[in-house]
Amino acid sequence: MDMGRESRWEKDAMTVEIVFALVTASVPAATVFAVTFAPVLALGVSGPARNDTLTGGAVLAAAAGVWRVVRVPRRFDARRREGH
Repeated sequence: MDMGRESRWEKDAMTVEIVFALVTASVPAATVFAVTFAPVLALGVSGPARNDTLTGGAVLAAAAGVWRVVRVPRRFDARRREGH
């Protein structure tokens, strides 16, 4: 086997980490969206304010999801390089 290449186990482990990141990204995204949009539902806001809040919540939720998807593989790679 070539010493410069990753082993099959390392490739499989990274694939599992990526899937884990994608699945767990839904938790912070849903939480951020719910926290952002809950006051609109509780106060009965309508019209442009409701649409703007919906848009803002979606953008913040997407940012939280992307943050998680990026953070998990980077943390995995750092731990792999340390030898854990």
